[in-house]
Amino acid sequence: MSEHAFLAAYDPNAFARPALTVDLVLMSIHADRPAALLLKRTEHPHADRWALPGGFVGMDETLDAAAERVLRAKAGIAGPHLEQLYTFGALDRDPRMRIVSVAYLALLPEAAFRQALDGAAELSAAIVEVPWAGETGGPVTAFSAQDPGRRSPLSLAFDHADILALAILRLRGKLDYSGIGFALLPEHFTLRQLQDVHEAILGIPLNKPAFRRRMLDRGWLAPTGAREAGTSFRPAELYRVRKPL
Repeated sequence: MSEHAFLAAYDPNAFARPALTVDLVLMSIHADRPAALLLKRTEHPHADRWALPGGFVGMDETLDAAAERVLRAKAGIAGPHLEQLYTFGALDRDPRMRIVSVAYLALLPEAAFRQALDGAAELSAAIVEVPWAGETGGPVTAFSAQDPGRRSPLSLAFDHADILALAILRLRGKLDYSGIGFALLPEHFTLRQLQDVHEAILGIPLNKPAFRRRMLDRGWLAPTGAREAGTSFRPAELYRVRKPL
């Protein structure tokens, strides 16, 4: 039998096909903590629980195209780099049917994070609390950014707490050897801002002189010759990232 004949006779319904979705972790640093954009579900399952922006992948869509469509439709933004984080396929992750989700990660400077919040009334900012050290992993908890005392954790839908936890693990794992942390900063930034990003992701304080020496010795940073504005103290020098890293 030729391949043409085989394909002509092939029955695509011979095997059950799981549904495929994409979920987006749109992460920034807010109030000195990792934060993500969430939507409150209005329909079952998990109505009134909080979820990452996501959607089903169309039969005529690539994964990346679906992720970009969801980014525009549900977060109202376009442009940030999306990278695949992980594929989540637990049998019981969705009570409706077998649904496999490909999670994507996008890192947003705080200005872009706020712009997304201002542009989409359905979105809310959630502070991601990480109760484990280093790369040990484990569950994370989300709190509304409007809850400064963090007294009432948000109820997250599906396995989205696991997706957020893996996003933190990815950031922590790549932070020291790559330039991933710079995606959370504006184009021009101070060394203090850079250290704040590292401390927020790692969840630990860092020695200021040692951190600055390490960053400058790597050759990743170029001074701009300008200084920050709007400070009552001595303005700090502004840096930019050398291209390419």
